[in-house]
Amino acid sequence: MFASSGEETINNLHKTAEHINRSSSGVPIMKRSLVAVLGIALSIPLWGQQNQPAQAKIQTLIITGQNGHDWRGTTPILRKALEDTNRFTVRVTEEFRGGGPETLAPYELVVLNYFELRKPELRWGERADNALLEFLKSGKGVLIYHFSVAAFDGWSEYEKLCAGNWRPNNGHHSAAHDFTVDVKDADHPVMRGLKLSFPQPNDELYANLRWQPADQYHVLATAWDDHSLYQGKAKQPIPGNGIHQPMLWTVQYGKGRAFVTVLGHDVPAVQTPAFATTFTRGAEWAATGSVTLPVPPGMAQ
Repeated sequence: MFASSGEETINNLHKTAEHINRSSSGVPIMKRSLVAVLGIALSIPLWGQQNQPAQAKIQTLIITGQNGHDWRGTTPILRKALEDTNRFTVRVTEEFRGGGPETLAPYELVVLNYFELRKPELRWGERADNALLEFLKSGKGVLIYHFSVAAFDGWSEYEKLCAGNWRPNNGHHSAAHDFTVDVKDADHPVMRGLKLSFPQPNDELYANLRWQPADQYHVLATAWDDHSLYQGKAKQPIPGNGIHQPMLWTVQYGKGRAFVTVLGHDVPAVQTPAFATTFTRGAEWAATGSVTLPVPPGMAQ
């Protein structure tokens, strides 16, 4: 469109110059002025002809294949949520055991939907473990999804990059229910422009995780864990009426960024506006350090 407009303008200038040359031969100054204008026009780049490069898509790998939750149901939806933004190209592997740096080299973001069920034979192995850590340290991104915070008990570096983990005697929830997510850092790129609170229907609200020191992670949003919902059946301490529990947070690990969401227990829970919006924006931030994805109208302030 711009190229056609520029060419039309130049053609019109040519025609005007020829007309003045024919009808106003006694006014050479006017002719010379117009020729000068024409020369300037010809020297100006036709910006529309210079196609602006499309924003490169974020190369993403989802690692899954084992989990105590429905990874077969949720993984395709996680993939679709990312790809529907037109910001990500996503591949899925169900086997990362034996992986290494070459496995992760093509990617900028790794999404973990994985829990090895505390079975040693389902651990990735030292080479794959180190590949993930070096991937993140180098400045790339990792997104920890929901029950992946329960993975790899005893792997201290994994616990550092998660910051909060589900561990024996640390990690429980009441029955799935509707709750409200409250934004705690509205200026963070992931949360910027979102409503200051928004609903998450019929999901698990994780509580009492085992946390790294408070200066090792940054909470973006919380939800109120109503202790009355445990109906006296809680197996872990629930002091008082309730506690605000982190739902979304970030971790700086080396030069890289980790985004953690404990929302999204099952297929319906990963299809809510709250989950899809924060998941995709958190993924972009983890990979790039910024967020360009627009906030959907229903989630916007």
